[in-house]
Amino acid sequence: MLIRLAHVCIETTNLVATEAFYQQLGARRRFEFRNPQNLLIGMYMYFGEDTYIELVLVAEPRCEGAVNHFALQVSDIDSAYQRLTAAGIELTAKELGVDHTWMTTCRDPNGIFIELHQYTDQSLQHRGGTCCIDYTP
Repeated sequence: MLIRLAHVCIETTNLVATEAFYQQLGARRRFEFRNPQNLLIGMYMYFGEDTYIELVLVAEPRCEGAVNHFALQVSDIDSAYQRLTAAGIELTAKELGVDHTWMTTCRDPNGIFIELHQYTDQSLQHRGGTCCIDYTP
């Protein structure tokens, strides 16, 4: 049975800023949640091919659980970098990771850590193999 990620849910106190951030990454609002008073309380942001981020408006984010990070694949990391920095979003310098994938990182308006990946012909995400990193839990 094939299982894939359906969505990541992010709680936010500012839907407008959070939606604008993900729009800069190429996502578009697919559908929204409204309450009986017609208040916009959430939405699904569409990245293509059944990949979504669910945004939910909260008065105060819960402390239980946490999203460590998630990665978004981009077709051109240099263009993504230029577009996001032009929008005032701070990113790390582009680097080739030990998995042979180009990467830069940033944070969304809620502090969620995001990796932007551009795969190469040698990326382990496509070729498989073992990625050796210096890390001890």
